[in-house]
Amino acid sequence: MSIVSEFKEFATRGNVVDLAVGVVIGAAFGKIVTSLVDNIIMPPIGYVIGGIDFSDLVIRIGNPIADAKGAISGGAVIKYGAFLNTIIQFAIIAFAIFLVVKLINRLVPKKPAAPTGPTAEVQLLTEIRDTLKAK
Repeated sequence: MSIVSEFKEFATRGNVVDLAVGVVIGAAFGKIVTSLVDNIIMPPIGYVIGGIDFSDLVIRIGNPIADAKGAISGGAVIKYGAFLNTIIQFAIIAFAIFLVVKLINRLVPKKPAAPTGPTAEVQLLTEIRDTLKAK
């Protein structure tokens, strides 16, 4: 089997196609959640706590230098505000996935539990066998 035909067989399997669709939808959903957090959720929270834009929250390390226009450069910057936004995005995505899995579990019919003992037919045949042995 050639590599091309082997790859074609692999790529057209149902699981691979389903995974690809899931990745594309997940990426789009991630962008929606990022926009939701950055543009809808965080501005009111920043307003309530004093007009703070979380994406601008940073800790500067080292000796930052301001140029003539006031732009600061040099040193290292820890962007903990962006990190907080990412944590909120993760929480929203995790909760949404939890809800989807919970919905799918409700929609998928549960398989009946396997019987713990022998079926009635097997029991009857066992009794007949035992009766025939006794005679």
